[in-house]
Amino acid sequence: MSAAPAASPPALPVTFRPHRTRIVLLSVGAVMFTVIAGTGLVLDRLSLGERISFVITATGFLFVLWLLARPKVVADEDGVTVVNFTRSRRLAWAEILRVNLRRGDPWVFLDLSDGTSLPALGIQPGIAKEKAVADARALRALAESRAAAEAR
Repeated sequence: MSAAPAASPPALPVTFRPHRTRIVLLSVGAVMFTVIAGTGLVLDRLSLGERISFVITATGFLFVLWLLARPKVVADEDGVTVVNFTRSRRLAWAEILRVNLRRGDPWVFLDLSDGTSLPALGIQPGIAKEKAVADARALRALAESRAAAEAR
């Protein structure tokens, strides 16, 4: 994230999520499910077991695309919840030292007080770079304002 004037923090609670990516993934998942399951149910030569395997395969594809569409970052008065593909992590504001989105990063990284870095896949510049940069700035402003408030 390039140096820019500090953004004013948004009102809480706020959810950051890659909306366009989510729409694409869930739409593709719905179409794939319909085509694969529909094909399995329409073909006359298939046995019951084969039809069931088509539906199970279609459900598997839909589930994987749902997992890919799941990431989000939810900020509230008490802290931040980072929801990634298969795991969620709750952080207090004091645990977040810095919010990073550098050129070429696939998503935001949170530098934490325990010395680790946590990827926050809910803010990713893939399809909507400008929105991701604005969201990263907003989350950074929130983290900085909360750190300043706690330092008082």
